[in-house]
Amino acid sequence: MDATLAALETDTDFTLLAETADGTQYRFSRGSSTAETEYRSASTSKMVAAAVILALVEDGVLSLDDHPQDYLAFWPEQGSHGDIQLRHLLSFTSGLNVTPLCISNPFADFAGCVATVLERNPDIDAPGTGFYYASTHLQVAGLMAVRAAGVSGWGEVFDYFRARTGLFPSAAFDLPSSDNPRIAGGMHWRAEEYLGFLRALYQGEVLSPALLTQMTSDQLQGAPILYSPVADAPLELDWHYGFGLWIECAAVPFDCPETTRVSSAGAYGAYPFIDFQHGYFGIVAREGALATGHEGYQVWASVAQPMAEWAAAHQ
Repeated sequence: MDATLAALETDTDFTLLAETADGTQYRFSRGSSTAETEYRSASTSKMVAAAVILALVEDGVLSLDDHPQDYLAFWPEQGSHGDIQLRHLLSFTSGLNVTPLCISNPFADFAGCVATVLERNPDIDAPGTGFYYASTHLQVAGLMAVRAAGVSGWGEVFDYFRARTGLFPSAAFDLPSSDNPRIAGGMHWRAEEYLGFLRALYQGEVLSPALLTQMTSDQLQGAPILYSPVADAPLELDWHYGFGLWIECAAVPFDCPETTRVSSAGAYGAYPFIDFQHGYFGIVAREGALATGHEGYQVWASVAQPMAEWAAAHQ
């Protein structure tokens, strides 16, 4: 695998870390990239944010059946907005498909921006009737978590998760700012600590088996896909979605009744994944140009077969 990865044509240096169920690791770094290099997350933070929120569900602080108006005084109680549940926000089927600019404004007020999400989405379809990949859903869910936990900001919610699990010792949700973090794409992390998160998730140390099964199950329930970046060239894949992560499927159209692999690729090309079928997990850590989200997946795909064989030998 080393030779293949060393010769691979890709736009930036990267680190690939993988680990099997028995703890055997494969590690490869190219150029200036290392397992300790700090990277901007882009959408790799979606899987993390969903796990943070689901940990609050595990603790009874939140419920998947909760509505935004249970915690947000400005949220409507009637109509499609009032029918939104936390499960719709985590599965990107809430109908809140228009993203306001404030989500990327470091000086915006976090709660005020969630109110702007509501304003920018005055007429929405019934929750659960369409999947749309956007940052809005987790921003609303994040504020629900803040209010339910009785803290002042998302940073405290994340700090509670870090203290509870011992994970992500140096990571932070600080983009575009710590005061207005983009929950769906605003982390900094290092590959080593993201691998630790994947290990804990895979081994059932973060969520109960029942909740992990929900997180990694197809949550679209037959809802059509209105927008999916993985459907675009060059990948042109038909993946579905769980809670904060992709349900991968090689078949196009989607035909995977059981989850075999999940992931949370970011727009800079980082690609964390868990492969249940072959019994390993890992991350391609890198930070290329914006809109190079396919690159990390393609790095992994270049060694997918030998990596599956490597994992099979270490179960």
